[in-house]
Amino acid sequence: MSLFIWEEKYSVNIKEIDEQHKKLVGILNELHTSMLGGKANNVLKKVLNELIDYTTYHFKTEEQLMTIHNYPKYDEHKASHKNLTDKVLSFYSELESGKKLLSVELLFFLKDWLVNHILGEDKMYSKFFNDKGIF
Repeated sequence: MSLFIWEEKYSVNIKEIDEQHKKLVGILNELHTSMLGGKANNVLKKVLNELIDYTTYHFKTEEQLMTIHNYPKYDEHKASHKNLTDKVLSFYSELESGKKLLSVELLFFLKDWLVNHILGEDKMYSKFFNDKGIF
């Protein structure tokens, strides 16, 4: 059972970014499936680490596009990326130290953040980049 099902409404009409978003959705679903299957904590940490690494890669891609094309809301967008990254790294640190367990609450936080970020902030840059010939 998937936590997040990709729908066309999430498309930002930029192929590379849409593919990266789909990959993030896939990793989030893998984490969800692992939790439901009662996988060992080390498996959950591995998948969460993959999500962190791929999210960092994705954010870098978006931010490079924004820098190259002088996206006017770059600073706000980058701050949103940093906010999520800081929260997830803090959670991962607590998980590593044994202070926290991977929870459904974290999964729903990540899903909600991703949905709201794509439908809100990412959709705002779609027309900007499309007008520059980026699809």
